[in-house]
Order: sequence, then structure tokens, then C-alpha cells
Amino acid sequence: MQRSNAAWTSNLGMANARTTFTATRASYAAGLNVHREVEHNTGSTPFEFTAENYEEIGRILKKYPKNYKASAVIALLDLAQRQCDGWLPLAAMNKVARVLDMAPIRVYEVATFYTMFNREKVGRNNVQVCCTTPCMLRGGYDILDAVKKHLGVEVGQSTPDGMFHLMEVECLGACVNAPMLQVNDHMYEDLTPETAVKVLETIRAGKQPKIGPQIDRNGCEGPQGRTTLNEPASGPFCRDLNAAMKKYKDEEAKKMEAKKAGAKK
Repeated sequence: MQRSNAAWTSNLGMANARTTFTATRASYAAGLNVHREVEHNTGSTPFEFTAENYEEIGRILKKYPKNYKASAVIALLDLAQRQCDGWLPLAAMNKVARVLDMAPIRVYEVATFYTMFNREKVGRNNVQVCCTTPCMLRGGYDILDAVKKHLGVEVGQSTPDGMFHLMEVECLGACVNAPMLQVNDHMYEDLTPETAVKVLETIRAGKQPKIGPQIDRNGCEGPQGRTTLNEPASGPFCRDLNAAMKKYKDEEAKKMEAKKAGAKK
């Protein structure tokens, strides 16, 4: 839900409450997905995967048939973005295209479609505040305003020290624990403006905040705690694949022995 430069007034029809949303600059993760030619981001800018990441690429490509290795494009773009501290330069996309034998435009299409890929430099900690309907109704914009005030930046900007970057994003899939925000790979839920700031300050101090709910909640259980699935599941259970593979190999070995014995006769 995008807010314009003018203040919005929305009647939510909930207990006849009337909520006014303050204005903010319209800037989302998608705004970082358009290439802008700058000195540090050109097609000739040096980029090479590290030796460790080449090993990881080898493991990733084993998951796909050789004629379908382009299926690994998202995984390799993510690997490149992590190596570049959270953003994806043009040279990295070109490298992914060469590794996967893809036309560069095919890689660009993927990188510019998904907002998880940042096409400009961002801070080391990418703060993504969800303001989609469930979070909005639970105070998502209050969280966003608190983060903006605390960091001293607007949406789409990074702090001067490069520690944080702020985004306003759509649903991150933790609606039941709204409002929430995500920093890099971790989600922080059941927030108040105060606990949101506490999460950021903990990260600034070089520590890991509690991941998940910031209240006394176990996962996404309701206020009454767990009311179902209180006993171990009765099945069906997944078979032991290691045992099944061992049984298969043993049977194949016996067949080979019997075949050899028959040949000697």
C-alpha cells in the first residue's frame, strides 16, 4: 500500500476508529531494481566469485541436470549479492550469466523482477519494514516512523556510516505476528516502536537480537497457547532413506553375486 505526498485519512470501520497516516516518500525495494551507470557499477567493473563460493556453486549445480543449469540463476544471484555485501552489481550478473551459459538479458530479467535483489548499494543491515494490510492494521506505519526517526533516514536511504538501509516492503509472510520487520535474513515480530528500536540498537552493538516474536510468545501460537496437536503425530511417517538405499544396494550386490556364480557354471 503506497502513500502519497499528501496525508491520507482512512476509515477502517473497526470500532468506528479513524486513523490518519502521515506522509512518507514513495520508495520501495523495487526502486533499487533499475540500473544506473555509475563509476562503481558498470559492465567492466571487476567481479569474481571467491574460491569458497565456486565450491558452493558446484554443490548448487549438482541439483540440476546439465541442460537445465539455468534453473540455478536465483541461487547464484543470491550468492553474488551476499559476496557484494547486500547488493548486486551489473558485473556480478554478467558473471552469473557466463557461469550458467545464459544470455545476460535473461539474468537481468530475473534480477530486476525480484525485489530481494538490490541493484544499488545498501547498508550492511537492510531493514525491511512490512506495511501491508495486517501489519498496517497492527501499527506497521508506527514501526516505520519509529525506525525512520531513530536512524535519521527516509525510506530508500542508508545511514551515513553504512550500518543500516531502510526499505518499506510488502508482505513478508509473518502476518499472524504483525507488526514485524526483517533485517537481512532474520525476522523480528510482535513489535512496538520501542522494541523495534531496541532490535536495531542491539544490532548496532554487534550483538544478535532475539529472532522472531519480541513478546512472550512461542512461535506463532495464540494467546491461549497451543490448543491442538498436543500429542506426537501418528503418521504416516517418512521412510528412512538411508536405510532404503542400503537395502537397495545390498539387494543389487546379491544379484551381481548370483549372476557371477551363474556365469562360472
